[in-house]
Amino acid sequence: MDTKQRRKTPRMLNDNERAKLEEYQDLIHYSSRYSDDNFEYRHVTLPKNMLKVIPKDYFDSETGTLRILMEDEWRGLGITQSLGWEHYETHTPEPHILLFKRPVDYGN
Repeated sequence: MDTKQRRKTPRMLNDNERAKLEEYQDLIHYSSRYSDDNFEYRHVTLPKNMLKVIPKDYFDSETGTLRILMEDEWRGLGITQSLGWEHYETHTPEPHILLFKRPVDYGN
């Protein structure tokens, strides 16, 4: 994970930005979980048109993909998951796919 992509504090959405995203939130797709010895993973697929209404400062200016989002930021976009998930990568060839992970024993 390129930590320079992550902000030090979350950039919260304002009411107007949040309203533009609401129509897409029911179309977010969550993969099944998969794991290795250390982490469980899942990917979250945003509707492609949703990328057009996400604020520009949520994107990495060098790659044009979403930067690594803090929990308050991805939850603000309408992504809903149980506790412990961390956005760690954006799938560059398909920028609407966000990769998440959490420790395999999280919550035990």
